[in-house]
Amino acid sequence: MGAVYTIRALSWPEVRCRIAFPMPHPLAPPLLTGNRRALARAITLTESTRPDHEAEAQALLAEVLPHAGKSVRVGLTGVPGVGKSTFIEALGTYLADAGHRVAVLAVDPSSARTGGSIMGDKTRMPRLTVHPNAYIRPSPSGGTLGGVARRTREAITLCEAAGYDVLLVETVGVGQSETQVAAMTDLFVLLTLPNAGDELQGIKRGIMEMSDLCVVNKADTDPKAATRAQTELTMALKLLTPKGAPWRPRALQASALTGEGIGQVWEAVGAYRQAVDVPTKRRAQTAVWFDELLREAAWRAFQAGVDGEKLRALRAEVLAGTLTPVQGVRALLSPTP
Repeated sequence: MGAVYTIRALSWPEVRCRIAFPMPHPLAPPLLTGNRRALARAITLTESTRPDHEAEAQALLAEVLPHAGKSVRVGLTGVPGVGKSTFIEALGTYLADAGHRVAVLAVDPSSARTGGSIMGDKTRMPRLTVHPNAYIRPSPSGGTLGGVARRTREAITLCEAAGYDVLLVETVGVGQSETQVAAMTDLFVLLTLPNAGDELQGIKRGIMEMSDLCVVNKADTDPKAATRAQTELTMALKLLTPKGAPWRPRALQASALTGEGIGQVWEAVGAYRQAVDVPTKRRAQTAVWFDELLREAAWRAFQAGVDGEKLRALRAEVLAGTLTPVQGVRALLSPTP
């Protein structure tokens, strides 16, 4: 008896994709072998806003996606001056020396006036930059809120496909709004300083209740203040953590300069992953990602199909004060008689 073959008809979008970008994508084979240049080019491709580049990037992502998802994803944030880059270099070097392949995605703030970014994170990680087991990729925030870049999720997928088993995502670091990174990583680490605020600062909602681990960095500068800050953070985290939660957030001390406490931080990351159902959490994050992309696509479709003349007329009425903004929006969305 001969072999039985199953033939699946391709949908038109699949046909168009395969005509434009035949499998495999030229970047896919070197990327999957860990080639740094291919990884850099792939991330640049995903960050492009050109429609043809976006389509090509999605074709590449679809091809390498089965090879992703096997890393430990850690998001790190903190106020400017807390030593995020120095801490990440200390932690990354510690892990790279232990045999891990570490990728750092550093998000640099973009100027609201010019749109430019300094992109100088590598200069503050000199040891990790030259480590053979590490890869550092600075990206501009590009006006994206939440402390991350527009395509940070895609960059995570590409780094995982390239064989990096630890992903460290450094946010812009501007304060209470740095919560978006928690929706794309396994563990969210908040870096603080000794004498950075009283106990009322510690129980603020927002970034504190999103944190899975708080680390008092630069503990060597004032050991007593660091211990006091650790105690206050521990109490605040207890108040913010709901009963029955599988993980009780911890507060630790560390010094990125001396390396003290870096090992304990990584041990806490391991304990977290043992306590929390990471696959379920990632599925929930993927659902959030899908919803965000859906809203973005719906907004684009609306802009493409809206009656431009009606929009300009309603905008003029709102600016003239004859309509409230809510009335203007409702009039735009109401069907034309």
